[in-house]
Amino acid sequence: MTNEHADRPDGNPGAWAKKYYLTTRLVMESVLRPYDLGPTQWYVLHQLANAGATPQRDLVRMLQVERATLTGVVAALVRKGLVEQRPDATDQRQKVLVLTPAGAALWRELPDPIARILEVAFDGVPQSDIDTTTRVLRAATGRLTDLLSERSERRET
Repeated sequence: MTNEHADRPDGNPGAWAKKYYLTTRLVMESVLRPYDLGPTQWYVLHQLANAGATPQRDLVRMLQVERATLTGVVAALVRKGLVEQRPDATDQRQKVLVLTPAGAALWRELPDPIARILEVAFDGVPQSDIDTTTRVLRAATGRLTDLLSERSERRET
């Protein structure tokens, strides 16, 4: 299947998806900067505030970051006194992350950058358009994920 719009920068959905991602990242950083937090730190706090104690290894998959990146993020949150690392009850080598009282207090005062982004980005856009965009991007992401899985499987055999 070819895309007759692929040559035009204004009609290439991949280019717009990337621009949207980069712009939302900048907005998120600007919202969090006064709180001395980065986006990945916010996502860790979000997980802990909403789901409770979470094994650190699970966050690698959830946040789709490298283990070394997450290690640095967690170290910064521990240094700031917002998160505590505890040994896992079943495997002492693994760490479970929990919000500290200071982390919970900060979470209560933090603005929600995702809500702000969605509010501004989609103001006045009909819900049917948002639903279509979501459906198209979900399907495209699924097909690309399947492609990566197929290639990974072929390398392993």
